[in-house]
Amino acid sequence: MEGSKLVSVGGSKLVPNVQELAKQTIDKIPPRYVRSDLDAPTIFSNPALSPTLPVIDLDKLLSAVNMDSELDRLNSACKDWGFFQLVNHGVDTRLVEKAKREIQEFFELPIEQKRKFWQREDNIEGFGQIFVLSDEQKLDWGDMFFMYTLPINARKPHLFPKLPLPFRDTIDAYSLEMKLLTMKILGMIEKALKMDANEITELFEDGVQSMRMNYYPPCPQPEQVIGLAPHSDADGLTILLQINEMEGLQIRKDGMWIPIKSLPNAFIVNIGDILEIVTNGIYRSIEHRATVNKQKERLSIATFYSPRFDREIGPAHSLVTEKSPELFRRVIMEDYLKGFVTRKLVGKSYLDVMRIDN
Repeated sequence: MEGSKLVSVGGSKLVPNVQELAKQTIDKIPPRYVRSDLDAPTIFSNPALSPTLPVIDLDKLLSAVNMDSELDRLNSACKDWGFFQLVNHGVDTRLVEKAKREIQEFFELPIEQKRKFWQREDNIEGFGQIFVLSDEQKLDWGDMFFMYTLPINARKPHLFPKLPLPFRDTIDAYSLEMKLLTMKILGMIEKALKMDANEITELFEDGVQSMRMNYYPPCPQPEQVIGLAPHSDADGLTILLQINEMEGLQIRKDGMWIPIKSLPNAFIVNIGDILEIVTNGIYRSIEHRATVNKQKERLSIATFYSPRFDREIGPAHSLVTEKSPELFRRVIMEDYLKGFVTRKLVGKSYLDVMRIDN
């Protein structure tokens, strides 16, 4: 399909594998991982007082009886939080459990086997970290395996096709389920915002999907490191699956870092920068981060979905009025992503580059 082929959006410097580092007896955290520049992990003395993410029920969104009230809840969640937990999502539980188990097994492969899937200097896909632009730059206490999964012709020949079986087939099936679910959610967002029919879904149709599998090893001094630095996602919509029982996701709300406890059989969904641009700032992508702990590793998989590389992104025409002028510039998707990847990951700074200075 024209415009769906994948181009390289940039590379990242190769870094040590943290999982292997964590297997050693460490008395002192290596200086590149010490993050005294960041806020300490938030700990609520009484977890019951911690604010909780809104919960959206997909069954209700698809039901004629409950749709209107659930659309109101979805609208509020996207405006006030930029995040929500999605229950009754319709994705086969057996597939989800299989994906969880096999991702864990993939990270447990011997390092020699993992090296076949290592990042290459000029590309961000494979095992490694992203946004590492210099040898002095601070590093996250975590490893990732990142790859483009859709469209199919965007899959790198040395990665997806070489994944061990049955893992490859499981991720293939999971990828398609995530695309279907993403398009359902985007269709509901159109309704919640009372936009022109198909204005968002057409933009994202046949879009680009990528997956980031995360492994955060235990750390002897978790308060000194960060699993994933604070950032907002550059994509349109992200669907996160917590793989094991260890929590670590925190989102910034009202100046506080709020720890998120994942509900059983739920996905955590969040608005990305592209959807903030498309909704002309009505919905906001929110900064989030991953913390680590002393006792146990944490695993998760994030599925990102964006428009095709040849599409123009900018505020949706039905949301731009005299009273609500365009807040963001229009840009071709490929140029937008190249700009994002070639910067350090710092909060929402890249979205600011897209703002129109009124």
